[in-house]
Amino acid sequence: MRRNRRLAFSASLFLFLVACAENAPQDTLEPQGEVARRIDQLINPVFIVAGLVFVLVEGLVLLAVFKFRSKPDSPEPEQIHGNTRLEVGWTLIPALILLAVAVPTIAVIFDLAEKPENPVNVTVIGHQFWWEYRYDDLGVVTANELRMPVGRPVFLTLNSDDVIHSYWIPALAGKTDVVPGRSNTMSFSADAPGEYLGQCTEFCGDSHANMRAKAIAMAPRDFDAWVAGQRAASVKAAAGTPAEEGALAFAQKGCGTCHTVEGVSEGIIGPNLTHFATRTTFAGSIFDNNDANLRKWLRDPQGEKPGNKMIIPGAPLTPDEITKLIAYLNTLR
Repeated sequence: MRRNRRLAFSASLFLFLVACAENAPQDTLEPQGEVARRIDQLINPVFIVAGLVFVLVEGLVLLAVFKFRSKPDSPEPEQIHGNTRLEVGWTLIPALILLAVAVPTIAVIFDLAEKPENPVNVTVIGHQFWWEYRYDDLGVVTANELRMPVGRPVFLTLNSDDVIHSYWIPALAGKTDVVPGRSNTMSFSADAPGEYLGQCTEFCGDSHANMRAKAIAMAPRDFDAWVAGQRAASVKAAAGTPAEEGALAFAQKGCGTCHTVEGVSEGIIGPNLTHFATRTTFAGSIFDNNDANLRKWLRDPQGEKPGNKMIIPGAPLTPDEITKLIAYLNTLR
């Protein structure tokens, strides 16, 4: 009995400590956008109601266990079958509680399902294991990072290129499934500039845990500048530089078969790399975009992210080829 008590106490303490994390960037209970705030405002009263019901029910159970437990001289308990008042009461009270919860819940669901005014329209395509973003009205295609202006909602149309995924940026909105052959929609906005982390929340293969997401909220002026930069032609590698040799290796190794670089290649499988150097992350946002991580990735993409579709034809890249490819990727601004 003493051992069981220790185990129960340890488990309870562990759960309590887990809830006390100071650095929790994917905390859904810390809303930082209007949609997330509406959801949070719905969660709180529902949680309070659920907590009160739990305390009441468990209290009655404990009362029955201790006060009315069987004793050697106990009389036969009074039977309540057929007691109309009690049966109406324990049917009507839960129904009223559920109604009180359902009405605001349904109202919020329908409200959030409406398309907001003047949104940034983005088509999001889920791939194993990265996100593609197509800004329908702006002519911009990028990957892994959703850029958005502060104070203006984005309206996402979610599609999948392969299996079922689920899109979730906890600080900004709830999750929405991404299903092959079906378009789901969601919208959200951010209160302030910053980075908001998320991930795929539907198991989608070997690297499901490596399919992360990042929304970057920017001041409207900065967002407009980003859009202008993304719509501009990619920078060409200067002649006689390692970057030019990297561009040649990019073509010779067949990278353009999968990856698009505007004016250079038209790939349809991997992320569009036209302005790759302007992104803060790559490979499904699991790596910061720097030379060390690029070297690690190009040396062994399957080892870093099992099950992804990046396959380098022929022999593995040599250290020199990797250096030149990195130099070329760094020019794609």
